[in-house]
Amino acid sequence: MSAQRMLTFKVADQPGEMEAIHRLNHRTFCEEIPQHSCNDTGWLVDKFHTENTYVIAQSHGQLVGMVALRGRRPFSLDAKIPDLESHLPPGRRWCEIRLLAVEKAVRFGPVTTGLLGTLAREALRQGYDAALISGTTRQIKLYERIGFTTFGPLVGTADAAFQPMYLSLESFQRHSRMLHEKTDRPLGNFLPGPVALTPAVREAFARLPESHRSHAFHDVLAETVRHLQALTQARHVQLLTGSGTLANEAIAAQIFATGEPGLILSQGEFGERLADHATRWNIPHHKLTLPCGEALQEATLRAHLTAHPDARWLWATHCETSTSTLNPLPLLQRLCTEHHVKLCLDAISTLGVIPLDLSQIWLASAASGKGLASYPGLALVFYNQPIPARPHSLPRYLDLGYYALQQGVPFT
Repeated sequence: MSAQRMLTFKVADQPGEMEAIHRLNHRTFCEEIPQHSCNDTGWLVDKFHTENTYVIAQSHGQLVGMVALRGRRPFSLDAKIPDLESHLPPGRRWCEIRLLAVEKAVRFGPVTTGLLGTLAREALRQGYDAALISGTTRQIKLYERIGFTTFGPLVGTADAAFQPMYLSLESFQRHSRMLHEKTDRPLGNFLPGPVALTPAVREAFARLPESHRSHAFHDVLAETVRHLQALTQARHVQLLTGSGTLANEAIAAQIFATGEPGLILSQGEFGERLADHATRWNIPHHKLTLPCGEALQEATLRAHLTAHPDARWLWATHCETSTSTLNPLPLLQRLCTEHHVKLCLDAISTLGVIPLDLSQIWLASAASGKGLASYPGLALVFYNQPIPARPHSLPRYLDLGYYALQQGVPFT
């Protein structure tokens, strides 16, 4: 797991944390930035240690970043800039920020902003609304992005030069919002998920939930079903609480209940998952396996359907996202009709992404967390002919006929 995962930010208050602070202080300001001479102990105890409040970042219990807050005058810059007050906006309650240090492995991530955000809250708690810092010239752009303003001449030495800077509470809040907005923008994601969410979707999930027994809930469900029917031309759809895998599990249950053999088309990871469903249910089936990324040819599928006249259903992925292969739905439908085979379709990656006509399928699966651009958690199963309840042969949770009898709300 990345060192930037599982980050926690806190005010240091344990002896072990102080020891780690002294070691990071030495690595940063002796070994990396030659501000102080190195020593054999590997520790550097700051001269204002007893006056500092340290905010630290930890990853899996290990210190990966620190920064110190100190409010007692004179500050470090008082000794380096004689007319310090003339450079600063008046009427502020000042503190100084010192010893900002982040381990190299996590330096280009959220550690610095997290440290300064936590430090800002601690400074407010202590009654300060502006801060001074001597920022290393190596990180001026970073400080400016956070909201710091440069002033005065450089201080330090040629080998360890620092730029005096100050930060007001208002500037920090303004730049924090800007940074959040930038990082909150939808990014290009070429994986199966998660999808970007619109503000309307996030706002809807922030509202109080409705009881599944209320009229309001049933009205929303009915409206959702109508939208899904219009989107797919399917006559029926059931919503199950779960992922797309659950939708495929429900399809496997319906296939199992028929006792009939069929054919599974596998062109990659998700086609193999369909075959795995069939194997786990002990469903008799043949499998047409194509090399990953190879497009389905009509002659190939026709030959397999002809070679297996006992197949009464075909189960395939519409889009095999592991290889970006899109199967032509009209071809699948036409060949299934010619061979009197019922078509089952994994449409998880195509519903809401491309036009989709499911009016000729037997069963199709989809999910809320893909092309519909919502949170995962709803499994969708589309079908066109009524499905009977099967209380003696299927698990209650997977019985689509039971869902239909209960007007789509069989459980909480």
